[in-house]
Amino acid sequence: MMDSLHKQRVVVTGLGVVSPLGNCVADTWEALCGGRSGIGPITKFNAEKHTCRIAGEIKGFDPGAYIPKKEIKKMDAFIQYALAASIMAVEDARLEVDRLDKDRAGVLVGSGIGGLPTIEHYHEILLEKGPGKVSPFFIPMLIVNLASGQISIRFGFRGPNLSVATACATGNHSLGEALRIIQRGEADVMVAGGAEATISPLGVAGFAAMKALSTRNDEPQKASRPFDLKRDGFVMGEGAGILILEKLEHAKSRGAEIYAELIGYGMSADAYHISSPSPDGSGAAACMRKCIEDAGVSPGEVDYINAHGTSTPAGDRLETTAIKDIFGDHAYRVKISSLKSMIGHLLGASGGVEAVATVLTICNGIITPTINYECPDPECDLDYVPNKAQPANVKVALSNSFGFGGTNSSLIFRKYNE
Repeated sequence: MMDSLHKQRVVVTGLGVVSPLGNCVADTWEALCGGRSGIGPITKFNAEKHTCRIAGEIKGFDPGAYIPKKEIKKMDAFIQYALAASIMAVEDARLEVDRLDKDRAGVLVGSGIGGLPTIEHYHEILLEKGPGKVSPFFIPMLIVNLASGQISIRFGFRGPNLSVATACATGNHSLGEALRIIQRGEADVMVAGGAEATISPLGVAGFAAMKALSTRNDEPQKASRPFDLKRDGFVMGEGAGILILEKLEHAKSRGAEIYAELIGYGMSADAYHISSPSPDGSGAAACMRKCIEDAGVSPGEVDYINAHGTSTPAGDRLETTAIKDIFGDHAYRVKISSLKSMIGHLLGASGGVEAVATVLTICNGIITPTINYECPDPECDLDYVPNKAQPANVKVALSNSFGFGGTNSSLIFRKYNE
Protein backbone atom coordinates (compact mmCIF):
# COMPACT_ATOMS: atom_id res chain seq x y z
CA MET A 1 0.00 0.00 0.00
CA MET A 2 2.77 2.43 0.89
CA ASP A 3 4.41 1.94 -2.52
CA SER A 4 1.22 3.07 -4.22
CA LEU A 5 0.92 6.00 -1.87
CA HIS A 6 4.39 7.17 -2.72
CA LYS A 7 3.51 7.45 -6.39
CA GLN A 8 1.84 10.68 -5.32
CA ARG A 9 4.58 13.21 -4.57
CA VAL A 10 3.80 16.09 -2.21
CA VAL A 11 5.58 19.43 -2.21
CA VAL A 12 5.63 22.61 -0.12
CA THR A 13 4.55 25.69 -2.05
CA GLY A 14 3.71 28.25 0.64
CA LEU A 15 4.81 29.29 4.13
CA GLY A 16 3.26 31.42 6.87
CA VAL A 17 4.44 32.23 10.40
CA VAL A 18 3.50 34.24 13.46
CA SER A 19 6.23 33.84 16.09
CA PRO A 20 7.91 35.53 19.06
CA LEU A 21 10.58 36.67 16.59
CA GLY A 22 8.27 38.23 14.03
CA ASN A 23 4.82 38.30 12.52
CA CYS A 24 5.90 37.04 9.12
CA VAL A 25 8.25 34.44 7.65
CA ALA A 26 10.94 36.90 6.57
CA ASP A 27 11.32 38.57 9.98
CA THR A 28 11.28 35.26 11.83
CA TRP A 29 13.86 33.68 9.51
CA GLU A 30 16.20 36.67 9.71
CA ALA A 31 16.08 36.61 13.53
CA LEU A 32 16.63 32.84 13.65
CA CYS A 33 19.67 33.10 11.40
CA GLY A 34 20.96 35.93 13.58
CA GLY A 35 20.64 33.82 16.72
CA ARG A 36 18.30 36.31 18.40
CA SER A 37 16.04 35.45 21.30
CA GLY A 38 12.35 36.31 21.37
CA ILE A 39 11.96 35.50 25.06
CA GLY A 40 11.31 38.16 27.69
CA PRO A 41 9.26 39.02 30.78
CA ILE A 42 5.58 38.12 30.61
CA THR A 43 3.43 41.15 29.77
CA LYS A 44 0.06 39.51 29.06
CA PHE A 45 -0.79 39.38 32.76
CA ASN A 46 0.74 40.18 36.12
CA ALA A 47 3.09 37.25 36.70
CA GLU A 48 4.56 38.57 39.95
CA LYS A 49 3.34 35.58 42.00
CA HIS A 50 4.39 32.96 39.45
CA THR A 51 7.59 30.96 39.75
CA CYS A 52 8.12 31.38 36.01
CA ARG A 53 7.70 34.96 34.81
CA ILE A 54 9.12 34.73 31.29
CA ALA A 55 7.79 33.58 27.92
CA GLY A 56 8.10 33.94 24.16
CA GLU A 57 5.19 36.31 23.52
CA ILE A 58 3.89 37.53 20.17
CA LYS A 59 4.64 41.24 19.82
CA GLY A 60 2.86 43.87 17.75
CA PHE A 61 0.44 41.48 16.09
CA ASP A 62 -2.53 43.26 14.49
CA PRO A 63 -5.38 40.80 13.83
CA GLY A 64 -7.21 43.55 11.97
CA ALA A 65 -4.69 43.23 9.16
CA TYR A 66 -6.14 39.80 8.37
CA ILE A 67 -9.55 39.52 9.99
CA PRO A 68 -12.63 41.78 9.76
CA LYS A 69 -13.12 43.69 13.00
CA LYS A 70 -16.49 42.13 13.79
CA GLU A 71 -14.98 38.64 13.41
CA ILE A 72 -11.95 39.16 15.67
CA LYS A 73 -14.04 38.98 18.85
CA LYS A 74 -15.27 35.54 17.78
CA MET A 75 -11.77 34.04 17.85
CA ASP A 76 -9.31 33.16 20.58
CA ALA A 77 -5.78 34.34 19.83
CA PHE A 78 -4.65 30.89 18.65
CA ILE A 79 -7.29 31.02 15.89
CA GLN A 80 -6.26 34.55 14.96
CA TYR A 81 -2.63 33.44 14.65
CA ALA A 82 -3.61 30.37 12.61
CA LEU A 83 -5.77 32.38 10.23
CA ALA A 84 -3.12 35.08 9.76
CA ALA A 85 -0.36 32.52 9.07
CA SER A 86 -2.66 30.67 6.65
CA ILE A 87 -3.43 33.83 4.71
CA MET A 88 0.32 34.48 4.47
CA ALA A 89 0.93 30.92 3.27
CA VAL A 90 -1.84 31.01 0.65
CA GLU A 91 -0.51 34.33 -0.67
CA ASP A 92 3.05 33.03 -0.63
CA ALA A 93 1.97 30.00 -2.65
CA ARG A 94 0.26 32.33 -5.13
CA LEU A 95 -2.82 30.15 -4.94
CA GLU A 96 -5.61 31.62 -7.04
CA VAL A 97 -8.30 30.45 -4.67
CA ASP A 98 -11.23 31.04 -7.01
CA ARG A 99 -9.61 28.90 -9.69
CA LEU A 100 -9.06 25.92 -7.38
CA ASP A 101 -11.34 22.91 -7.20
CA LYS A 102 -12.42 23.78 -3.66
CA ASP A 103 -13.77 20.28 -3.08
CA ARG A 104 -10.15 19.11 -3.36
CA ALA A 105 -8.63 21.79 -1.12
CA GLY A 106 -8.59 21.09 2.62
CA VAL A 107 -7.35 22.31 5.98
CA LEU A 108 -5.63 20.44 8.81
CA VAL A 109 -4.47 22.85 11.51
CA GLY A 110 -4.22 21.71 15.12
CA SER A 111 -3.56 23.06 18.59
CA GLY A 112 -2.23 21.35 21.66
CA ILE A 113 -4.56 23.10 24.10
CA GLY A 114 -6.81 25.53 22.23
CA GLY A 115 -8.45 28.60 23.73
CA LEU A 116 -7.34 28.42 27.34
CA PRO A 117 -7.28 32.23 27.84
CA THR A 118 -10.86 32.39 26.58
CA ILE A 119 -11.91 29.74 29.10
CA GLU A 120 -10.24 31.66 31.91
CA HIS A 121 -11.84 34.95 30.83
CA TYR A 122 -15.38 33.65 30.59
CA HIS A 123 -15.09 31.63 33.77
CA GLU A 124 -14.42 34.90 35.57
CA ILE A 125 -17.41 36.51 33.84
CA LEU A 126 -19.61 33.55 34.80
CA LEU A 127 -18.65 33.85 38.47
CA GLU A 128 -18.86 37.64 38.60
CA LYS A 129 -21.85 38.40 36.36
CA GLY A 130 -23.73 35.15 35.89
CA PRO A 131 -24.42 32.79 32.97
CA GLY A 132 -26.38 35.37 31.01
CA LYS A 133 -23.18 37.29 30.33
CA VAL A 134 -21.32 34.39 28.69
CA SER A 135 -20.86 35.14 24.99
CA PRO A 136 -22.73 33.01 22.43
CA PHE A 137 -19.38 32.81 20.64
CA PHE A 138 -17.67 31.33 23.73
CA ILE A 139 -17.50 27.72 22.46
CA PRO A 140 -16.56 28.53 18.81
CA MET A 141 -13.89 30.89 20.14
CA LEU A 142 -11.98 28.19 21.98
CA ILE A 143 -12.42 24.71 20.50
CA VAL A 144 -9.39 23.34 18.69
CA ASN A 145 -11.05 22.54 15.35
CA LEU A 146 -12.23 26.11 14.83
CA ALA A 147 -8.75 27.07 13.63
CA SER A 148 -9.28 24.75 10.66
CA GLY A 149 -12.92 25.77 10.51
CA GLN A 150 -12.22 29.49 10.25
CA ILE A 151 -9.52 28.92 7.62
CA SER A 152 -11.89 26.76 5.59
CA ILE A 153 -14.61 29.40 5.81
CA ARG A 154 -12.20 32.17 4.82
CA PHE A 155 -11.13 30.45 1.59
CA GLY A 156 -14.21 28.34 0.90
CA PHE A 157 -12.19 25.12 0.97
CA ARG A 158 -14.65 22.21 1.07
CA GLY A 159 -12.18 19.32 1.13
CA PRO A 160 -10.95 17.44 4.22
CA ASN A 161 -11.30 19.63 7.30
CA LEU A 162 -10.05 18.43 10.67
CA SER A 163 -7.71 19.15 13.55
CA VAL A 164 -5.12 17.23 15.50
CA ALA A 165 -4.52 17.72 19.23
CA THR A 166 -1.44 15.75 20.28
CA ALA A 167 0.20 18.20 22.67
CA CYS A 168 3.65 19.26 21.48
CA ALA A 169 3.57 16.86 18.51
CA THR A 170 0.46 18.53 17.06
CA GLY A 171 2.13 20.54 14.28
CA ASN A 172 4.07 17.57 12.95
CA HIS A 173 1.09 15.23 13.14
CA SER A 174 -1.03 17.81 11.30
CA LEU A 175 1.48 18.04 8.47
CA GLY A 176 1.97 14.28 8.36
CA GLU A 177 -1.74 13.54 8.20
CA ALA A 178 -2.20 16.22 5.53
CA LEU A 179 0.58 14.48 3.58
CA ARG A 180 -1.32 11.19 3.82
CA ILE A 181 -4.57 12.81 2.66
CA ILE A 182 -2.89 14.05 -0.52
CA GLN A 183 -1.05 10.75 -1.02
CA ARG A 184 -4.36 8.89 -0.77
CA GLY A 185 -5.78 11.08 -3.51
CA GLU A 186 -8.36 12.80 -1.30
CA ALA A 187 -7.10 16.34 -1.92
CA ASP A 188 -4.77 18.29 -4.19
CA VAL A 189 -3.98 21.09 -1.73
CA MET A 190 -3.86 21.14 2.08
CA VAL A 191 -3.32 24.07 4.44
CA ALA A 192 -1.59 22.44 7.39
CA GLY A 193 0.28 23.21 10.62
CA GLY A 194 -0.31 24.24 14.21
CA ALA A 195 -1.22 27.20 16.39
CA GLU A 196 -1.08 27.99 20.11
CA ALA A 197 -1.71 30.87 22.52
CA THR A 198 -1.66 29.67 26.11
CA ILE A 199 0.50 32.25 27.86
CA SER A 200 -2.12 32.87 30.53
CA PRO A 201 -2.17 32.73 34.34
CA LEU A 202 -3.57 29.20 34.40
CA GLY A 203 -1.42 27.94 31.54
CA VAL A 204 1.83 29.15 33.06
CA ALA A 205 0.84 27.99 36.54
CA GLY A 206 -0.07 24.55 35.24
CA PHE A 207 3.22 23.91 33.47
CA ALA A 208 5.13 25.39 36.40
CA ALA A 209 3.35 23.04 38.80
CA MET A 210 4.76 20.15 36.76
CA LYS A 211 8.27 21.58 37.25
CA ALA A 212 8.52 21.76 33.46
CA LEU A 213 9.41 25.47 33.11
CA SER A 214 12.67 27.34 33.45
CA THR A 215 12.83 29.73 36.41
CA ARG A 216 15.77 31.73 35.04
CA ASN A 217 13.61 34.86 35.34
CA ASP A 218 16.49 37.31 35.62
CA GLU A 219 18.00 36.19 32.30
CA PRO A 220 15.01 35.53 30.03
CA GLN A 221 17.00 35.49 26.80
CA LYS A 222 19.31 32.85 28.24
CA ALA A 223 16.62 30.75 29.87
CA SER A 224 15.97 28.35 26.99
CA ARG A 225 19.23 26.45 26.50
CA PRO A 226 18.66 23.07 24.81
CA PHE A 227 21.36 20.44 25.31
CA ASP A 228 23.31 22.75 27.64
CA LEU A 229 24.36 21.23 30.98
CA LYS A 230 22.66 24.05 32.93
CA ARG A 231 19.24 23.78 31.26
CA ASP A 232 16.43 23.84 33.82
CA GLY A 233 13.21 23.55 31.82
CA PHE A 234 11.45 24.95 28.80
CA VAL A 235 10.05 28.42 28.19
CA MET A 236 6.49 28.77 26.92
CA GLY A 237 5.95 30.42 23.55
CA GLU A 238 3.02 31.14 21.24
CA GLY A 239 2.30 31.59 17.55
CA ALA A 240 1.46 29.63 14.41
CA GLY A 241 3.31 27.87 11.60
CA ILE A 242 1.45 26.96 8.40
CA LEU A 243 2.56 25.23 5.20
CA ILE A 244 0.77 24.74 1.91
CA LEU A 245 1.18 21.11 0.87
CA GLU A 246 0.33 20.32 -2.70
CA LYS A 247 0.26 17.35 -5.03
CA LEU A 248 3.30 17.74 -7.27
CA GLU A 249 1.35 17.50 -10.52
CA HIS A 250 -1.10 20.13 -9.28
CA ALA A 251 1.72 22.49 -8.28
CA LYS A 252 3.47 22.04 -11.63
CA SER A 253 0.28 22.56 -13.59
CA ARG A 254 -0.14 26.04 -12.19
CA GLY A 255 3.56 26.94 -12.37
CA ALA A 256 4.04 27.10 -8.60
CA GLU A 257 7.42 27.76 -7.04
CA ILE A 258 8.38 24.76 -4.93
CA TYR A 259 10.27 25.12 -1.64
CA ALA A 260 10.88 21.44 -0.89
CA GLU A 261 9.33 18.01 -1.00
CA LEU A 262 7.79 16.30 2.04
CA ILE A 263 8.86 12.68 1.69
CA GLY A 264 8.57 11.05 5.11
CA TYR A 265 6.28 10.85 8.13
CA GLY A 266 6.64 8.65 11.18
CA MET A 267 4.85 8.38 14.50
CA SER A 268 5.04 6.26 17.62
CA ALA A 269 4.07 6.07 21.27
CA ASP A 270 6.31 5.75 24.31
CA ALA A 271 3.53 3.95 26.20
CA TYR A 272 5.35 4.95 29.37
CA HIS A 273 4.14 8.04 31.27
CA ILE A 274 1.71 10.96 30.99
CA SER A 275 4.47 13.56 30.74
CA SER A 276 7.94 12.00 31.05
CA PRO A 277 9.56 10.49 27.94
CA SER A 278 10.63 6.87 27.87
CA PRO A 279 13.98 6.73 29.74
CA ASP A 280 15.78 4.86 26.97
CA GLY A 281 14.54 7.12 24.17
CA SER A 282 12.99 4.11 22.43
CA GLY A 283 9.78 5.90 21.48
CA ALA A 284 11.62 8.77 19.81
CA ALA A 285 13.95 6.34 18.08
CA ALA A 286 11.06 4.28 16.75
CA CYS A 287 9.42 7.43 15.41
CA MET A 288 12.55 8.55 13.55
CA ARG A 289 13.15 5.03 12.23
CA LYS A 290 9.63 4.82 10.78
CA CYS A 291 9.98 8.27 9.24
CA ILE A 292 13.28 7.38 7.57
CA GLU A 293 11.82 4.14 6.23
CA ASP A 294 8.74 5.98 4.95
CA ALA A 295 10.96 8.51 3.18
CA GLY A 296 12.95 5.78 1.47
CA VAL A 297 16.29 7.25 2.50
CA SER A 298 19.13 5.92 4.64
CA PRO A 299 20.10 7.52 7.97
CA GLY A 300 23.40 8.57 6.41
CA GLU A 301 21.57 10.71 3.84
CA VAL A 302 20.08 12.97 6.53
CA ASP A 303 22.09 16.19 6.64
CA TYR A 304 20.23 18.07 9.37
CA ILE A 305 17.89 17.40 12.29
CA ASN A 306 15.61 20.12 13.60
CA ALA A 307 15.46 18.74 17.12
CA HIS A 308 12.53 18.76 19.50
CA GLY A 309 15.15 20.14 21.92
CA THR A 310 12.95 21.63 24.62
CA SER A 311 15.66 22.53 27.18
CA THR A 312 14.40 20.03 29.74
CA PRO A 313 17.02 17.89 31.49
CA ALA A 314 15.50 14.53 30.55
CA GLY A 315 14.06 15.39 27.13
CA ASP A 316 17.27 16.64 25.52
CA ARG A 317 19.29 13.74 26.88
CA LEU A 318 16.81 11.16 25.61
CA GLU A 319 16.51 12.77 22.18
CA THR A 320 20.31 12.63 21.91
CA THR A 321 20.25 8.96 22.91
CA ALA A 322 17.57 8.24 20.29
CA ILE A 323 19.55 10.02 17.56
CA LYS A 324 22.62 7.93 18.39
CA ASP A 325 20.51 4.77 18.30
CA ILE A 326 19.17 5.51 14.82
CA PHE A 327 22.13 7.23 13.18
CA GLY A 328 25.09 5.38 14.72
CA ASP A 329 28.41 7.00 13.81
CA HIS A 330 26.59 9.44 11.52
CA ALA A 331 25.01 10.98 14.64
CA TYR A 332 28.33 12.75 15.24
CA ARG A 333 28.38 14.17 11.69
CA VAL A 334 24.77 15.26 11.23
CA LYS A 335 23.98 18.87 12.17
CA ILE A 336 21.35 19.32 14.91
CA SER A 337 19.75 22.48 16.26
CA SER A 338 16.80 23.62 18.34
CA LEU A 339 14.72 26.68 17.48
CA LYS A 340 13.27 26.57 20.97
CA SER A 341 16.46 28.19 22.23
CA MET A 342 15.23 31.36 20.50
CA ILE A 343 11.42 31.19 20.39
CA GLY A 344 10.64 28.98 23.35
CA HIS A 345 8.30 26.01 23.19
CA LEU A 346 5.24 26.86 21.11
CA LEU A 347 3.53 23.63 22.17
CA GLY A 348 1.04 22.69 19.42
CA ALA A 349 2.51 25.33 17.08
CA SER A 350 6.10 24.11 17.46
CA GLY A 351 6.04 21.54 14.68
CA GLY A 352 4.54 24.01 12.22
CA VAL A 353 7.03 26.79 12.87
CA GLU A 354 9.93 24.34 12.97
CA ALA A 355 8.82 22.77 9.68
CA VAL A 356 8.86 26.21 8.06
CA ALA A 357 12.41 26.76 9.34
CA THR A 358 13.49 23.30 8.20
CA VAL A 359 12.22 23.98 4.69
CA LEU A 360 14.02 27.34 4.64
CA THR A 361 17.22 25.64 5.79
CA ILE A 362 17.04 23.41 2.73
CA CYS A 363 16.25 26.32 0.42
CA ASN A 364 18.79 28.80 1.77
CA GLY A 365 21.65 26.54 2.82
CA ILE A 366 21.76 27.99 6.34
CA ILE A 367 21.34 26.00 9.54
CA THR A 368 19.91 28.05 12.38
CA PRO A 369 21.83 27.77 15.66
CA THR A 370 21.11 26.48 19.13
CA ILE A 371 21.81 29.58 21.18
CA ASN A 372 22.80 29.65 24.87
CA TYR A 373 24.92 26.55 24.38
CA GLU A 374 27.66 27.48 26.85
CA CYS A 375 28.37 24.48 29.04
CA PRO A 376 28.51 21.13 27.21
CA ASP A 377 26.64 18.22 28.78
CA PRO A 378 28.67 14.98 28.60
CA GLU A 379 25.43 13.12 27.88
CA CYS A 380 24.58 15.51 25.03
CA ASP A 381 27.72 15.33 22.94
CA LEU A 382 26.56 15.83 19.34
CA ASP A 383 26.92 18.83 17.00
CA TYR A 384 24.11 21.18 18.04
CA VAL A 385 25.30 24.09 15.84
CA PRO A 386 26.16 26.18 18.92
CA ASN A 387 25.33 29.88 19.05
CA LYS A 388 25.93 30.84 15.40
CA ALA A 389 24.23 29.85 12.18
CA GLN A 390 26.26 27.71 9.81
CA PRO A 391 26.16 27.49 6.01
CA ALA A 392 25.52 23.97 4.77
CA ASN A 393 24.28 22.11 1.71
CA VAL A 394 21.23 20.43 3.19
CA LYS A 395 19.44 18.02 0.85
CA VAL A 396 17.55 15.94 3.41
CA ALA A 397 16.31 17.23 6.78
CA LEU A 398 14.38 15.61 9.60
CA SER A 399 12.20 17.50 12.10
CA ASN A 400 11.16 15.99 15.45
CA SER A 401 8.23 16.75 17.74
CA PHE A 402 7.42 14.75 20.87
CA GLY A 403 4.46 15.39 23.16
CA PHE A 404 2.94 14.68 26.57
CA GLY A 405 1.29 11.29 26.73
CA GLY A 406 4.28 9.82 24.91
CA THR A 407 3.12 10.80 21.43
CA ASN A 408 5.92 11.22 18.88
CA SER A 409 6.06 12.53 15.33
CA SER A 410 8.83 13.08 12.78
CA LEU A 411 8.88 14.54 9.27
CA ILE A 412 11.49 14.42 6.52
CA PHE A 413 11.81 17.12 3.86
CA ARG A 414 14.05 16.87 0.80
CA LYS A 415 15.40 19.40 -1.65
CA TYR A 416 13.05 19.37 -4.61
CA ASN A 417 14.37 17.66 -7.72
CA GLU A 418 12.18 16.94 -10.73
